[in-house]
Amino acid sequence: MIRKPEIREMANELGQETKAQSRSMKLQKGSVCHGVFSSRALILILCLFAVANGDWIDPDTPEEVMTTTAYTVIPPPKPTAAPSISYDDDFYFDDDLLRLHNNSTKRKPKRLKPTKAPTKAPTLQPTEPSASPSAYPTATAGAYKLVFSDEFNLPGRSFDDGTDPRWTALDKNDYTNNAQHYYSPGNAYTNDKGELVIKTEAADTDVVGFDDVKREKTHVTKHFRSAMLQTWNKFCFTGGIIEAEVVLPGRHDVGGLWPAFWLLGNLARHTYVGSSEHIWPWSEVKCTKKSRDSQRLSACHKVAHYGMKAGVGRGAPEMDIFEVQPGNVHAGTGPFKEMPVGQPFMSSSFQVAPGRADIRPGNGYWPGPGQWYEGLIGGMNSTLNIQFYGSYNHFRGDYNPAVSDYWSDALSFNQQLNETHFKDQHKYRLEWQVPTEDQLGHLHWFLDGQLVLAINGESFVKNGMGSEISSEPSYILFNTAVSSEWGFPKECPENCPCKKYNCYSNDFREKCGFSEGFCPMMEEKPAEMKVNWVRVYQDPADPTQKVGCSTPERPTRQYIEAHAKSYKQENDVTPLKGIQTGRGRCDPAALGEIAAACGGSSRGHCTRGAVCECDPDWTGPHCLAHRGRDPILYDSPDRITDVGFELPFVQAARFLVFALAFLGVCLFLNVRCKKKIEGWEPIPDMNKQLHA
Repeated sequence: MIRKPEIREMANELGQETKAQSRSMKLQKGSVCHGVFSSRALILILCLFAVANGDWIDPDTPEEVMTTTAYTVIPPPKPTAAPSISYDDDFYFDDDLLRLHNNSTKRKPKRLKPTKAPTKAPTLQPTEPSASPSAYPTATAGAYKLVFSDEFNLPGRSFDDGTDPRWTALDKNDYTNNAQHYYSPGNAYTNDKGELVIKTEAADTDVVGFDDVKREKTHVTKHFRSAMLQTWNKFCFTGGIIEAEVVLPGRHDVGGLWPAFWLLGNLARHTYVGSSEHIWPWSEVKCTKKSRDSQRLSACHKVAHYGMKAGVGRGAPEMDIFEVQPGNVHAGTGPFKEMPVGQPFMSSSFQVAPGRADIRPGNGYWPGPGQWYEGLIGGMNSTLNIQFYGSYNHFRGDYNPAVSDYWSDALSFNQQLNETHFKDQHKYRLEWQVPTEDQLGHLHWFLDGQLVLAINGESFVKNGMGSEISSEPSYILFNTAVSSEWGFPKECPENCPCKKYNCYSNDFREKCGFSEGFCPMMEEKPAEMKVNWVRVYQDPADPTQKVGCSTPERPTRQYIEAHAKSYKQENDVTPLKGIQTGRGRCDPAALGEIAAACGGSSRGHCTRGAVCECDPDWTGPHCLAHRGRDPILYDSPDRITDVGFELPFVQAARFLVFALAFLGVCLFLNVRCKKKIEGWEPIPDMNKQLHA
């Protein structure tokens, strides 16, 4: 991208040239353009247009945060001995998941197991401070420039599909992870304090669900309502730094909520499960036997499709900045008996495929030598998340699941939280360096400037599975889920079936499966996750860092358009609606930066017909959203040139002249013929002459 200082220099160089062109244009006024602009002048105009009209920066963003500096991670001393484990074969594989799909799986995948010789478990102490970032980062100060921000300062913003250029609040059922909630756009809004609010409440929503066993639609009532915001296919970025200031929802000591702030590759749209099958969370760019069998867009395809490059595998890796689990089960007790971090905690993770299929640790147990990734660096009060090493991915309907099923790995650390994270604003940050031929990339997570986890691309090389740090354009997600798989009791209470969860039910069997205190908390008031701001920074000197959902290296547009059905609901016409500009109901007498006043005089005005009209830089029904667009549109919508027909620029003017001349001749001949016809005398009417 050409930055403003560079444009000014180019403008000085082209000054005399553009003046001469201006005189030439005056002489040719009224005639057909003959391409008097040089290619450099044309580039200048396009770049000026991009700078003037192409950015995602909220105008309310403070000037002092327009740049940031990457933190420097100091690795801890290398251990003198390999870590030891406590091992139990019952936990080695997710056999429950395999049994669940046994009826539709021809045979279980071959599974190799290590020796059962148990070893001593590691000490229950968090990582020492030597793994924390240096007190004074040594990276170049201010090297990263702001490319995206949302300060959420205007109250009354809504995020329904078609109302905001950045965000889309889902209006759909969530079928994933045993979700107990429905995502409603009405549960996401901005408040009077300048915060994005994601509200989770105990409220019923009747939906049409799908029974995976009976393979038919069924009526379902979801007893919780929440919100998910996505920037899918609107704003994406590849590499850089993302940071947000957040207050977590609910109480720190009551389990049951699942707030999350994360990134996902644009080729998968979360909760639209058809878009994710054999796409999530692949980050394998080379051809391997496993990618050929299990990765939908593998590098083994020698013919390019949908604008993608042949021989380059594609997918949608997941980078979880935080997934928070509140609760009152402390470190060293219950399911956290072997861990130095207990509830409440946040998990920071990179979920990636292909995963280790044979030698992998079991959930709840520490990895033995050679069982897991090397070189993972934790911070103070953080530890390897031994509760979750990844997922076994099986999809009903696959022709040969024994071959196409695959494991995905979760490289995850848990960070200890406390009550203040649920009452006050805290900063959550991810630094993402894209891999190249010269360096392997990295992912660094921070909480209030303190290291949580650092992953270097070398860990994937040593692992030998072929995966790597993500290079996929990724979008932002904020959501709070309610799932029986997260923060609910690990074991059902006695005489409790743990099949249905409804806080307002009179049936004991529908209330007994919650964590202690969850229903009273939800009945007292809704739980709110509050986001003060979210910002994305990139290094303009790094060509691998780009803004856009479909980039030259990793295009997505044509694939999504060709598979639109997988990215939308049955009754949707398109995956995303166009953004409505104005026409929201308003009050001509209203004042202030509110929806009723169309955002105030600097954003729009209320017409006599009591509908909003927006100024050019603002959009949405009530002019409350600042327009945003990519500074460079790498992959524009289809046009005639996409099928191979393109006129040379030099010949375009001549062609236009010829075409106009041809049309002129045709018009002239038409006029002459018409005059001739009108000049002929009509043939006499013989009947009239005879009667005369």
